[in-house]
Amino acid sequence: MVGRAPHVCKTKMFIYRVSDITRHLKDLLDSDELLQDLWVAGEVSNLSRAPSGHLYFTVKDADSQLACVMWRSQVARLAALPKDGDHVILHGYITIYENRGVYQFYADMLQAEGIGLLAAQFEELKARLAAEGLFDAAHKRPLPALPRCIGIVTSTTGAVLHDMLNILRRRYRLARLLIAPSAVQGADAPRQIVAALSALQAVGTVDVIIVARGGGSLEDLWAFNDETVARAIYNCTVPVISAVGHEVDYTIADFVADLRAPTPSAAAELVAPDQGELAARVESSRRRLLELMRAHVQQGRSRVAAEQRALLRLSPRLVLDQQRQRVDDLWQRARAVIGHELLLRREHTRGLGIHLQALSPLAVLQRGFAIVWRAGGREVVSQVQQVRSGDALQIQVSNGRFAAVVGGDGARKRNRHGGNSEQLSLGLDGE
Repeated sequence: MVGRAPHVCKTKMFIYRVSDITRHLKDLLDSDELLQDLWVAGEVSNLSRAPSGHLYFTVKDADSQLACVMWRSQVARLAALPKDGDHVILHGYITIYENRGVYQFYADMLQAEGIGLLAAQFEELKARLAAEGLFDAAHKRPLPALPRCIGIVTSTTGAVLHDMLNILRRRYRLARLLIAPSAVQGADAPRQIVAALSALQAVGTVDVIIVARGGGSLEDLWAFNDETVARAIYNCTVPVISAVGHEVDYTIADFVADLRAPTPSAAAELVAPDQGELAARVESSRRRLLELMRAHVQQGRSRVAAEQRALLRLSPRLVLDQQRQRVDDLWQRARAVIGHELLLRREHTRGLGIHLQALSPLAVLQRGFAIVWRAGGREVVSQVQQVRSGDALQIQVSNGRFAAVVGGDGARKRNRHGGNSEQLSLGLDGE
């Protein structure tokens, strides 16, 4: 026993304080598993709501009553507040309120008694898991658009699996199907469902899992309201589709799963795209891709053509062609100028030649005159005094030369002009 040391009287009797006894009783109640997870049915009386928002009331039957407390956070989840005289079902635990030394029932769920115990348990678990955030949309994962491997958790003996397989094979033969057999009803069903989920995750290639079961009563579907199943679905590393019961049936698995399907057949259709639609989309994408490619190629060709035109405008080839033509023009002009200058100089030279020819002694020779050279052809004899009898001479006429020797008596005569002249004669030797 925990508490202060008891007083000891002379007769060795132990005397305990009130708080010690109360604490001891509280420890006893808190250690009782039955009292810590308890369902209670009774009639509400003495209902009051404190300014803090907590509810204080009593539930009673014909023979007894039980003080109850419901905290504000649980009250906020109630669809409607109970009234005195309402028959309700409560879930919670019993412990002792030490300040007053009374035991009280601390309720965390309250439902009208007409709903039934299973429904009350369903609402209690739903509220608790919702408070933990297991139903939050932020935790929902999208389904793969084109799953390569689909896992199915269901019974292999019912019509559900047969219907799902027919739909999957008809709509989408590209995916591999892995079936994890499990009981879907009965006391052992939750354990088997959890094991099947674990086995599919261990494969490592499963892209999505369908947890399926056909319709039934609340009792038939109860395995999918099990907390261990709900947490296994929430902690699954693969997106999970819950397809339990008919469209009007809801289980805890539906709220925890990434997606709820109204029926197992609908789950098969949701997870498997239609092959015909896929083929049409692929064909449409192919055509669109071809159109885009053609447009892209055409745009590329237009850009290339524009760049070629721009390059041609900026190309040195045009400048070179113009310079070549300019060189040709300059060459033609230079050629014309040079030709004209040559013609003028040729005519000038020709004129000079004619003039020179007119002045040339050779022209005189053509008229019968001759040029007399002393022997050796270095001195022209222009006067008689330049020669003596016997001198060798060369005589040049228009068509050649010939040799001659000066002859004569050496007498000098006066010419008609009064000058003296020497009579000479020539002896011709001939060349």
